Amino acid sequence: MQARQALLALMSAALLLSACSSSGDPHLMNLRSTGSGPDEFAVEPVKPLSMPKNLTALPAPTPGGTNLTDPHPAADAVTALGGKPTSPTAPVRAADRQLVNYADRYGPTTGIRQILAREDLAWRKAHAPRFTDWLFGMNVYFKAYKAFDLDAYKELAYWRSKGVATPSAPPAPK
Repeated sequence: MQARQALLALMSAALLLSACSSSGDPHLMNLRSTGSGPDEFAVEPVKPLSMPKNLTALPAPTPGGTNLTDPHPAADAVTALGGKPTSPTAPVRAADRQLVNYADRYGPTTGIRQILAREDLAWRKAHAPRFTDWLFGMNVYFKAYKAFDLDAYKELAYWRSKGVATPSAPPAPK
């Protein structure tokens, strides 16, 4: 009789716990979020502020206009890919046109943020934390994204072995 009561209590507890599950957005980091925080995809990184050498030579402010710290994706991409830095408003130099054409060889992907958000949500649903992860306070974020880990030092060694000029890097941690 007591075994049946224990089994009934265990089944009731399992039923109550299963009712607590949600089919919404899975949270991998097990953080309590109110949802009122900033949207990290809406934040545009800008260049760091710097003090000009001559404050009197600064241009007059133009409300709604461009700023020296505003991002300039085309000019920044050319510089990041090894081209010569140019003025943000200047067209890409002829010497760097081949570099830009190669980087853009597959064309732009329209709606890339929405596509990535959809794919990431599907991935997180497939790798959502289990009850035991929650119960023991385990962080499943790094476990779920382990397949996407990139070892920077292995990549550096690989590209150097291929003869590609690479930037210097600090020594690998031991």
